[in-house]
Amino acid sequence: MKKSLLAGVVLSFAFSGAAWADIVIAVAGPMTGQYASFGEQMKAGAEQAVVDLNAAGGVLGQKLVLEVGDDACDPKQAVAVANQMSGKGVVFMAGHFCSGSSIPASAVYAEEGIVQISPASTNPKFTDERPNADGGTYRVCGRDDQQGTVAGAFLKNNFSDKKVAFVHDKTAYGKGLADATKAAYEAAGGTPALYEAYTAGEKDYNALVSKLKAEGIGVLYVGGYHTEAGLMVRQMRDQGMDTVLVSGDALVTSEYWAITGDAGEGTLMTFSPDPRKNPGAADLVKTFRDKGVEPEGYVIYTYAAIQAWAQAATTAGKTDYDAVIPALNDGKFATALGDLSFDDKGDVTLPGYVFYEWKGGNYDYLQN
Repeated sequence: MKKSLLAGVVLSFAFSGAAWADIVIAVAGPMTGQYASFGEQMKAGAEQAVVDLNAAGGVLGQKLVLEVGDDACDPKQAVAVANQMSGKGVVFMAGHFCSGSSIPASAVYAEEGIVQISPASTNPKFTDERPNADGGTYRVCGRDDQQGTVAGAFLKNNFSDKKVAFVHDKTAYGKGLADATKAAYEAAGGTPALYEAYTAGEKDYNALVSKLKAEGIGVLYVGGYHTEAGLMVRQMRDQGMDTVLVSGDALVTSEYWAITGDAGEGTLMTFSPDPRKNPGAADLVKTFRDKGVEPEGYVIYTYAAIQAWAQAATTAGKTDYDAVIPALNDGKFATALGDLSFDDKGDVTLPGYVFYEWKGGNYDYLQN
């Protein structure tokens, strides 16, 4: 009799505890490795979003707890992280950063019933080929075909008198962006002077730079990340070249200038409208800066991804995968990026890409 009563008390407590259990969400990206500056951006955005949501009462009256996954932008590690997050009971993933990580991880999240919103993965395949055609996989950033269209037209319109070369790092992001930009450049009537792949992670690109110099390249478009692009522009300057380096949104980190120094002056890149300049995000930007965090790059994008999921869960009245998906598909969400919604592929309905220029250690809108 006593054992039965005790078992009943324990069972009752267990059900009670489950009703008020914390909601576990996650962020994942390159927390270590050569692209760790982007992981730091995502982690900062996610941590602040959790703090702010919990201060406002949490989600559905329950506290959010954040798990942080490190994929080092490695596809196999990303899949391992996705499986780990499933084991931890995560219901939402704000990640990953690299498209090469987000795409394979998305299959795990779909199978395990975890909603995924990437703040930064721009390869079209991420949403075009998402595992669940009805939803579950989204992004709050733009796409490489959009970015490439803007960049390709810009190259043709502004550098018609220069030889333009395209290089990429063979990753899903880098090659995808370089190919999209080259295609748009060609569609506008441009003829690429050179198209090559390079190996990410190397320190010496002088052989490539010497080839660019011999070919008289005036503009180098880099489909890849800030570490390699920074080394390339430094080594071009060391060889006396004034070639303009142009790239995409993987240069939106102050670490780029830390690599290049003054050699980075005049670098051009595409990125979405700077969320730090959004009047509606002014208080949030101040909060970050008061904490010593500059909300550059994908800090606010990660914050907004969590906001969108939290509002969808509130609309759904639960955090279950099947309940949240219709809310994400049909909803409009007030975020630090502005009001946003998702189309039938899971792509965000926000303004597209604009050009930025690096000057004096900072990037800002290109002034024509």
